[in-house]
Amino acid sequence: MAEREKSKILIIEDDYEIARIMRDHLNREGFRVTWASTGMEGWEDFKQESFSLVIVDLMLPEMDGFTLCKTIRLESDVPLLIVSAKNEDESKILGLDLGADDYLTKPFSLKELTARVQSHLRRYHRYTKKHETEQIDYYKHGLAIDFLNEAVFIDEELLFLTAKERDILFLLAKNPFITFKKSELYEHVWQLMNVDGNNTVTVHIKSLRTKMKDNQKQAKFIQTIWGVGYRFIGEALE
Repeated sequence: MAEREKSKILIIEDDYEIARIMRDHLNREGFRVTWASTGMEGWEDFKQESFSLVIVDLMLPEMDGFTLCKTIRLESDVPLLIVSAKNEDESKILGLDLGADDYLTKPFSLKELTARVQSHLRRYHRYTKKHETEQIDYYKHGLAIDFLNEAVFIDEELLFLTAKERDILFLLAKNPFITFKKSELYEHVWQLMNVDGNNTVTVHIKSLRTKMKDNQKQAKFIQTIWGVGYRFIGEALE
């Protein structure tokens, strides 16, 4: 029971009755549960707290479950369990391709829900325990990123980044060599829909590069993919 009490679960489900049943059952099983009724509300809850597992419905208002899974997976390795009335293979495959760990088709038994939750939590706790001492990632050219304590260093000097600059860097660094469009960066970091002519990301990238002493023409960390967006190319040290 003690291990369960440490585990916080986020349920993102717009059907009140289903959400209430899952929440009450998992509470009785000893877990700490937060419930969100829309995709955007769930994303905001996820950003504000630390969860051990997330249960996501696919058909959500404001932000659908597929988008939510993709967005969460860019930020975290937390287990993602999809629950949905959709039982088509394409929906399952898409959900898993976007980073979900498992899929439960409605209706399901509470016994099966508990078994899936416990299984994923055991694996996740082993994973986090194994990596809890690996707090800082080191790269060539003097860059060090402490993701746990949200600190960035160049040549052992702490950089004073704004929250948005840090969020952009962390998103890129956690997904190295993956190119993000400016619109994707804006929508993920600012949690707002992008509009044509928005120069916000460009301004923040320029400021971030200046602080990191990263020359745009000879980039060591953040590379511009012309006409597309940006990607992180920092070389990790073994």
